Amino acid sequence: MFDKIKQFEKELAEYTGAPYAIMTDCCTHAIEMCLRYDGVRGLKMTPFTYLSIPMTMHKLGIDYVYLEEDKQEWVGEYEFRYTRVWDCARRLEKDMYRPGTMQCLSFGHTKPLHIGRGGAILLDDRKAYETLIRQRYDGRDLNISPWQEQRVFKVGYHYKPTIEEAELGLALLEGLRDKPQAPKFVAYPDLRNIKIEE
Repeated sequence: MFDKIKQFEKELAEYTGAPYAIMTDCCTHAIEMCLRYDGVRGLKMTPFTYLSIPMTMHKLGIDYVYLEEDKQEWVGEYEFRYTRVWDCARRLEKDMYRPGTMQCLSFGHTKPLHIGRGGAILLDDRKAYETLIRQRYDGRDLNISPWQEQRVFKVGYHYKPTIEEAELGLALLEGLRDKPQAPKFVAYPDLRNIKIEE
């Protein structure tokens, strides 16, 4: 039943040069899972990003500081300083994977692989992979079917992709191989000018 998701993950990993890929329901949840897994308590990041990112920091209780930049300097991706996590929402290229990192992708409408929704984590940490691959699907081991046959579940999240998204992703990834896209600059508002209230 989940063969298309597994196939998409395999082909995405091969395309990007990552040892492992985990498909999720969105990039923000991919970032959240990575930060949770590593137990991140503080970081620095660009103030030029999407609103869901500082919202995630509040949700997880992570102390964050915006980098003092006068203008947006990143194209395609940026790192969360003092972590191994990268927001690569606007980048998808052949052999883009950086060893030792967790790079989070987005498949939204304006992204290189425009499925409409969804995301992924690229990583080379086998232990993290084995944990996160289950966490994204309510703690389930997708090799056990029906799920009721599984007896032990570690806490997971309902951040699962759909089979239909994986099928579309496979078709779009094939087209991307023929016409690779370089990341484009996208202007985000300066989030230092907003206030988030509980």
